[in-house]
Amino acid sequence: MKIEVYSPTIKRKEMDAVLTAMVEDKIGPGEQAKFLIQTAREKLKFDYCLALRSPAFALFFALKSLNLEKGQGVVISALSPLYYQQVLDDLGLIAVYCDVLPSTCVMSRETIEKALESKPEGLDIRAIILHHTLGFLCDALVIAELGIPIIEDCSQSYGTLIQESAAVVDEQANDGSGESSAGNTGESKEKASQEGAGAVPSGCVGVFTILGLEERDMLTSGGGALIYAGSRRSSRLRDSSVLRNLAELPQEYGLPDMNAAMAVVQFREAAKNLTKRREIARLYTQSALRTRHKRFVQNDVTCQKTGGKSAEDDSPQALPVEYNNYAFPLVLETGLKDVKAYGRRKDIAVESAFETTLVGSGQVLPEQCPEAYSLSLRTVLFPLYPRLRFPDAEKISKLIQTLP
Repeated sequence: MKIEVYSPTIKRKEMDAVLTAMVEDKIGPGEQAKFLIQTAREKLKFDYCLALRSPAFALFFALKSLNLEKGQGVVISALSPLYYQQVLDDLGLIAVYCDVLPSTCVMSRETIEKALESKPEGLDIRAIILHHTLGFLCDALVIAELGIPIIEDCSQSYGTLIQESAAVVDEQANDGSGESSAGNTGESKEKASQEGAGAVPSGCVGVFTILGLEERDMLTSGGGALIYAGSRRSSRLRDSSVLRNLAELPQEYGLPDMNAAMAVVQFREAAKNLTKRREIARLYTQSALRTRHKRFVQNDVTCQKTGGKSAEDDSPQALPVEYNNYAFPLVLETGLKDVKAYGRRKDIAVESAFETTLVGSGQVLPEQCPEAYSLSLRTVLFPLYPRLRFPDAEKISKLIQTLP
């Protein structure tokens, strides 16, 4: 049987939750959606949130809430999802395409400044949408210094954590007496890391943050999205009152309870799934290091620390990031078709990483964003998901090691 690149992590717990929601004779937006928001708040520490039927709705309302007018500009990555363009067109907004860093596949302040320099004369830029592509984080706090409102899309970056304090993780790995428990330290550190101890999740800088729940997002409900504001982990002022004004949207916009029930389980099981992803990625990385192909790098990002003993302690600092292993991409030094064909012979699917992005679909011209265009021609993804059996992971690892 062919090993596919993506597979939603839906297990018995998700199935039971959906069935339970169905037998309660109310499958539309209701109590399960409210419970999902409560569960997500425990993980993301936001002030207010809406659960909607699609990320397209979430982006639409985020842009509407910024009071943008027709003809104004919005900066987006050339590697953004296709629906971004549709939403901007529906609102009469002008997309300003931004290139990415070739080492990270995400936008930076420098690439955004370059896009602003080349924008049409007289175009008023009123927003930036930061898509944390393949789970890699943009340096959002540095980009926010441009003074343009930001919307963050963390659909692929849930679980990518800014390590605010490794000391906190070490402390929680102790047995409570201040001394490490012999034989249990490694396990406790792993648990503390899974739970995000001493870490800040992505999505704490934007005015609004979108967390998609589509089939190929990091968490899935079979379709839908959360849009939230007012992160309590951030020192930046984020007014959630605008979102509260949308609380009475017609129920046709709301996330159905069947989908919400599945998402609740996804949040609860996320730590275990992240650990499994990390184990598989380590195996692949060992093989990739023996090839001439390149991997993306997650750079440090700037974070506003709080609770320090002095103003200097609370000043913005560049901090390391723990990647969520949303995917295992490789930037090829050989032809993409050859690698895909090699995978087919081994019954392993290998996909173009950016085929369904704006630049990959031809909506952005190569000369507009040359780095993104080059990556769209050379970047592939290999199967990586928690349900992957270890023998299959070993088979994929051997494929990576012997790539042409």
